Amino acid sequence: MKNNIAANLRYLRNKNQMSQEEVAEKIGVSRQSVAKWENGESLPDIIKCDALADLYDVSLNDLVRYDSDKEGIPIPPRNKHIFGVVSLGERGQISLPKKARETLNLKPGDTLIVLGDTSPETPGIALIESQTFLRMTGQTVDKFFKTKGG
Repeated sequence: MKNNIAANLRYLRNKNQMSQEEVAEKIGVSRQSVAKWENGESLPDIIKCDALADLYDVSLNDLVRYDSDKEGIPIPPRNKHIFGVVSLGERGQISLPKKARETLNLKPGDTLIVLGDTSPETPGIALIESQTFLRMTGQTVDKFFKTKGG
């Protein structure tokens, strides 16, 4: 776990283009403390871990436990997940990974909205739970997709 914390702290500081001095100032410690944490020579206390997680916008759990070597990808931002890869079936169907269904508490019969981006720079598809869509738009799915004449 000590190695995970050190690796995560080094990665996150570099990703955020901060110096050890800047991190130290923001959380109220010496630059030497930050250096020792990043080298695995010592561990920040829980209060400092929480401040570091907030500073870097990651979960406290991920800051402490996330192993990028095991996961194959860097530590994610707080509440952001990569659940894996799915293949598109012949008729366009996909199966959501079990971890995605469990994490998002998705059950058979739940309604998801399919959103798309067709711009050449960022093409993609996203799924959003219909109640979340309602909160964001103030419209039910039926109203949102009604034609003007109907």
